[in-house]
Amino acid sequence: MYDYYLGGKDNYEIDREAAEHIIGQSPNILDSARANREFLLRAVRTVVASGIRQIIDLGTGVPTSPNTHEVAREIAPETRVVYIDNDPIVAAHADARLTSTPGTDFALADARRPADILAHPAVRDRIDFAEPVALLLVAVLHFVSDEEDPAGIITTLTEPMVPGSHLVISHGTLDFHGPEEVAAEVYRKSTAALRLRGHAEIVPFFDGFTMLEPGLVRVPLWRPDGPPPDAGALAPVGVYGGVGRKTS
Repeated sequence: MYDYYLGGKDNYEIDREAAEHIIGQSPNILDSARANREFLLRAVRTVVASGIRQIIDLGTGVPTSPNTHEVAREIAPETRVVYIDNDPIVAAHADARLTSTPGTDFALADARRPADILAHPAVRDRIDFAEPVALLLVAVLHFVSDEEDPAGIITTLTEPMVPGSHLVISHGTLDFHGPEEVAAEVYRKSTAALRLRGHAEIVPFFDGFTMLEPGLVRVPLWRPDGPPPDAGALAPVGVYGGVGRKTS
């Protein structure tokens, strides 16, 4: 569905039907998806420019070019990337597009089992936790319920990371729009239930990290490549994004 929102071609009829249902009820989803993707690319450039040379991209979804490793290697060709997703269809696409690239790997794993992720051979082989790592959780945590303990997941995944590592999070919110009950119901039936959180609920996910400027903001406002978007362009976007640096 996310690939469809971005104008990609790697989606199926059932994805398109569900996505069109959501677009019909919540047309803002297109602006939010595209703004979220642009945030991902800017965040990757930022962390690699700061010296990061290894990235874990958790919840990558169907690979949509430019991918994380493509953007990172424009700055540092030696950057290593492990993509992780819990969808076997994503794994099939990854085998065709990602893992044939030297320095990249894919792990079929679930964010709700963070210890399994750390123990996965792809992570153990590619990631050296004695060196700084960037962990990307882009548009992932709003599919993790409170009962599944998103803060605990982050703590487990970031505990082995050394100072200088980075945490990148984007997260859907209802802070700017009313509840979209039909859209939420479609997601519940097609992927996973949505838990859209407010700003004050997302900030604690960065505990132990120092937020880079401008902090946790709507994704078009996070270090835009050009002038900040005007109110009209910003209005449809219901996604927060931020990047933190581990200092101790």
